[in-house]
Amino acid sequence: MTTASDLVIGVDGGGTKTLAFIAPLDDDSNTVVLGRGGAGPGNPRAVGFDAAQANIALAIETAFGDARLPRSSAAAACFCLAGAGREVEQQQIAAWAKEQQMARLVRVSGDAEPILAAASPNNEGIALICGTGSLAWGRNREGQTARSGGWGYLLGDEGSGYAIALAGLRAAVQAADKRAEPTDLLPAFMGKLGANSPQELVAKVYGPEMNRERLAELASVVFDLRTTDAVAQRIIQSAANELAEMVTAVAAELRLPPQRYTLAMAGGVLLYQLNYIDEVVSQLNHSSKASPEKWTLVDLPVAGAVALARSLAKSLG
Repeated sequence: MTTASDLVIGVDGGGTKTLAFIAPLDDDSNTVVLGRGGAGPGNPRAVGFDAAQANIALAIETAFGDARLPRSSAAAACFCLAGAGREVEQQQIAAWAKEQQMARLVRVSGDAEPILAAASPNNEGIALICGTGSLAWGRNREGQTARSGGWGYLLGDEGSGYAIALAGLRAAVQAADKRAEPTDLLPAFMGKLGANSPQELVAKVYGPEMNRERLAELASVVFDLRTTDAVAQRIIQSAANELAEMVTAVAAELRLPPQRYTLAMAGGVLLYQLNYIDEVVSQLNHSSKASPEKWTLVDLPVAGAVALARSLAKSLG
């Protein structure tokens, strides 16, 4: 009979949803999942700590229900959350989790570490996230870590869905003003947003129903035109270069030799725009300074959170 001391909890919390897995402690293959649960956003900086913690708790409770096990304190839990990449957020989430007796051992990290853990058994290499935002994070053999990007949409998020959509919209309205070359992005954005004239784009983009996540989804308009429109093509190439530069910066800081590290990639833009991955990897290979030995697309970072929780339990248990 399975007991709490036989279990680990992995949580992946993002800006739109939270996923939790309940898994057995004794599973070196990291493939067995006893229960799965989901809830709303788990990013404490985006929705506040109270809302994020409530969603994390709900996801875990749902996972225990899915496993048909009573909610109990596990051997270890790893909470990998967007908006928790710094010590102050990590300490607050960890204190709450211990108070709730979610696990005997608790670890909190940002949302990049589980991506690398899911792709690299020794948790070495670089994780690249590209969705609404963007971030590169890495770890070397000595356990040193480094990051590049992750500054948010006002200061950074280069190469992200948000940045691509914004660049496309700006190119479209500049074409409408005849300040820049004509581009099919203008009629494409008008059609996507239901605007009958370029001027109506203002109401559509600045309307109350438009948020950062919805705007980032408009990057698909740019991707759809990348092979037929020169402006769209340049936007995508520039964005891919920004991501490649993030990876290169992390590789240089960690002294990761070319062709000797794993590149793990995740995020909605990379998951659904595989040609974009090819562009990023091509630029990395062209530079030769940070070309990866292999790259892996991670569609379930929560599996990496489980692996980190299991490692925590076995190292300190």
